[in-house]
Amino acid sequence: MVMRNPMTRVSRRGRVTIAVLVVVFLLFTVFDRVVGAWADYLWFSEVKYTQVFTGVLTTRLWMFVIFGVAVGLIIAANLYLAYRTRPLLRPHSAEQHALDRYRLFLLPHMTGWIVLVAGLIGLFSGLSAQGHWQEWMLFSNSTPFNQTDPQFNVDLSFYVFEYPFWRYLLGVAFTTVVFSLLGALALHYLFGGVRLQGAGERMTAAARAHLTALVAAFVLLKAAAYFLDRRGLLLDKFPTQNLYGAGYTNINALLPAKEILAWISIVVAIAIIVFSNAFMRNLVWPGLALGLLALSAVAVGGIYPAAVQSFTVKPSQLQKEQLYFDRAIKATRDAYGLNGVEVKEYKAQNQNPPASLTSGKDETVTNIRLLDPNVVGETYTQQQQVRGFYEFNPKLDIDRYTVDGKTQDYVVGVREIRYDQLQQNNWQNRHSVYTHGYGFVAAPANEVVCSGQPFYVSGFLSEQDKPTEEGGQKCASDTDRIPVDNPQIYYGEQMGDVYAVVGRANPNDRNAEFDRPAGGQDQYSTYDGSGGVKVGSFGRRLLYAAYFRETNFVLSGVLNDNSKVLYVRDPESRVRKVAPFLTLDSDPYPAVVDGKIQWIIDGYTTSATYPYAQRIDWNTAIQDSSTSGRLFPEPRQDVTYLRNSVKATVDAYTGEVKLYAFDESDPVLKTWNKAFGGKLVKPRSEISKELMDHLRYPEDQFKVQRDLLSRFHVTSPEGFFSGQDFWEVPKDPANPSADQPPYYIVAKLPNQETARFQLTAAVAPQKRGNLAALMSASYVDGKPRFEVLELPPNTAIQGPNQTHSSMTAIADARRDLTQFASSNSDVIYGNLLSLPVADGMLYVEPIYLRTKNDKAFPQLQKVLVAYGPKFMAYADNLEAGLEQLVKQVSGQAPVPSAEGDPQPSNPTTGAPSTPAVQEAIVAMNKAIADLKAAQQSGDFEAYGKALKALQDAIARYEEAVKAAGASASPSASPSTGASPGASPAPGATPTVSVAPSG
Repeated sequence: MVMRNPMTRVSRRGRVTIAVLVVVFLLFTVFDRVVGAWADYLWFSEVKYTQVFTGVLTTRLWMFVIFGVAVGLIIAANLYLAYRTRPLLRPHSAEQHALDRYRLFLLPHMTGWIVLVAGLIGLFSGLSAQGHWQEWMLFSNSTPFNQTDPQFNVDLSFYVFEYPFWRYLLGVAFTTVVFSLLGALALHYLFGGVRLQGAGERMTAAARAHLTALVAAFVLLKAAAYFLDRRGLLLDKFPTQNLYGAGYTNINALLPAKEILAWISIVVAIAIIVFSNAFMRNLVWPGLALGLLALSAVAVGGIYPAAVQSFTVKPSQLQKEQLYFDRAIKATRDAYGLNGVEVKEYKAQNQNPPASLTSGKDETVTNIRLLDPNVVGETYTQQQQVRGFYEFNPKLDIDRYTVDGKTQDYVVGVREIRYDQLQQNNWQNRHSVYTHGYGFVAAPANEVVCSGQPFYVSGFLSEQDKPTEEGGQKCASDTDRIPVDNPQIYYGEQMGDVYAVVGRANPNDRNAEFDRPAGGQDQYSTYDGSGGVKVGSFGRRLLYAAYFRETNFVLSGVLNDNSKVLYVRDPESRVRKVAPFLTLDSDPYPAVVDGKIQWIIDGYTTSATYPYAQRIDWNTAIQDSSTSGRLFPEPRQDVTYLRNSVKATVDAYTGEVKLYAFDESDPVLKTWNKAFGGKLVKPRSEISKELMDHLRYPEDQFKVQRDLLSRFHVTSPEGFFSGQDFWEVPKDPANPSADQPPYYIVAKLPNQETARFQLTAAVAPQKRGNLAALMSASYVDGKPRFEVLELPPNTAIQGPNQTHSSMTAIADARRDLTQFASSNSDVIYGNLLSLPVADGMLYVEPIYLRTKNDKAFPQLQKVLVAYGPKFMAYADNLEAGLEQLVKQVSGQAPVPSAEGDPQPSNPTTGAPSTPAVQEAIVAMNKAIADLKAAQQSGDFEAYGKALKALQDAIARYEEAVKAAGASASPSASPSTGASPGASPAPGATPTVSVAPSG
């Protein structure tokens, strides 16, 4: 009697249908990949970076093949071995009878099933492996750091270039062994080598040898992982401090534990092989050995380190962890380039505005920036767009130019196409007529004209489009002071994914590319740059019709033999495509270099495995009030090492991309350059002087370094452990929900020989509002220089938020601001500049007004200035405000107060926000912080002094409130907590509550 396969068979028509569907799916998938790869190759050929395309593609293909085949073969070999060692005679049992139907289904095509299963697992393994191409490239091209870690004395290149790949390789090995074990166990069970019922042995000798060998291999891999974990401890996090690296517990408990567990794993693997096959011939002893390994992992690797941390480290953490604190501090400062930071004391003792504020000789004062690039983008668009489809980036940029022999900073932007504003947004208009923007627009950052408008000096479309005069004052320059050879913007930040078909033969054709409006007549042109991929042939048209999924490439008459297609037109995307290993700065900026508009983009080399260095989330660290909000958060990007190694440029007309090595000593950049043939990045010597003059210290790097320096300026383990000298980035007075952004200025700060274009920021003591230090970063002779002006710890100079509160509490300012808000106008605060001038602190904050209607734009109407805690002014322009400050010192002008102001008082106490009140509050906040510090350290002498200082400050506060005509005082209660340093709303003083104890 012939037994039929009980499994349902698919009909011949069904099999044909399935086969056709599979073939169609594969064809479409492969076709789409081939089209994408071909278009990418042509794009890389255009920008002359084919080594990147071929290097990445071949590496990914080889990793796909090698890992896919290796994993597939190992799994197939184990499945085949399980099948070949199956018992020929199986005992009769209900269990075996139940498995007969599955055996009958698999046996006729057993080889095919093994190949299918192993092939699928190998396919997914290969797909996963090709995504790790960067790790392999770093591993295979490792460049020594010539620095070693402080624990194992191993070159840092192991951690940065080799450790991640070894970790991935171990993961693949574990996955392969686990799938092999599960597959072999399933086949041994299916064919009777392993059974759960019946008399006799539950496992055949062949099955036992096979499965125990796989288990032993898994345990040996675990031993290798323990050895690798020893190095990985240097990337761990301290249990009780926000520091990274191996602390006392890791070195003295976990490190020996990992080594012990590794040797135990090796012994267990040998025991599994020997005892289960040579002596006992069962799984009892191997099971006990695995149990011993698990118990050892819990006891040696978990309980013992936890006990050391609780009973040895916590009672005297500073003494035990001092060495490791020092390692973390030094590694962090080295990893983020903070070792060269110059810290200088700035006493800021002068509280009286000097006469030099109005003399016109102070280089910092004469270059004070009034235009805020985060505000005036809308102004540029409204005044310089000329046509509704033009637009400037809402966040403009700051750069410096030498015009008429004077170097100063300018607010710059380019006029780009806004495609969604085209009246006829059809394919031809969108892709072949309106192909580019036009003009580089700049205005001096310190000059305001014609009722609060910028004074434009370049980028005019025509004479008729220049802003007209107002009251006899010129609203724009008579001539273009920053001339450009090719003002057309074919590559820009607003282009998005819109491609352009260019290269019409006749620029006079009305269907040619719209160039610009010139007075009352439109001008047309045809692109003659080197950028773009030729699409004159029918084959190329078919290719891009498939690539863009657009039939007009074949059907439209706008293409001819000279046509080109421009795509990937966003400068940041172009650089990211040719240098996928770089982390790019979030703020590309345009500059006129040798008469050409060039986008300049800072590129960073980073690593997440630098031992002992602080780990940050890059996308969180660069956020502040100037960063545009994102609908969805960026994925986390861990960073422990940062170098601004590359300066990249993208020509706005041709799209040409150039990468220059800015930090040629960086081992990470050397490794990547070697991985792509050694010629990917141009040497620093090829950076022209004109380009070097427009390079600036990058914002994102400065933000990261500023945040880290807020803690890591403290270099002693004792000071770091106490945390009393930590700083913090103040909130933006104009947007209290986010950090204050740094700002570019041209200034001559103390100890600087001449005025520089530099990026600056103020920081405050942690949980306090006064000023702690000023940070400045610039390039001097092409080399980065980071400087910190640190105020003495016993000073109480007002910080940005406190000064903003005091200035907006001036009676005239509060009255006007209230009136503006009630008269259908938006009040917009510009950047609050903190400037060290004449051994004191000068604060400048512009105020913009915008009428609440669709066509209004912000106009600078008022300026707030302050010098010291007492002297403040609210004026129509900067010159008038500085003049008021100087006159207040000599008594020629009254010192402003908040008297008569309807809303300047503290909402809790009712105390008016006069300068005297603010000064007393600053003193109280400092005394409270000193009181808490003394209480935590147990220093009774310091505690008594701080308490006396607090009492004196409270007395001064009460006198100031009384003098201002109010009767209120801060409460002092043993049951309340101190809350110093809160950022008050404009016109309000912070509530102060004191909680002495002991």
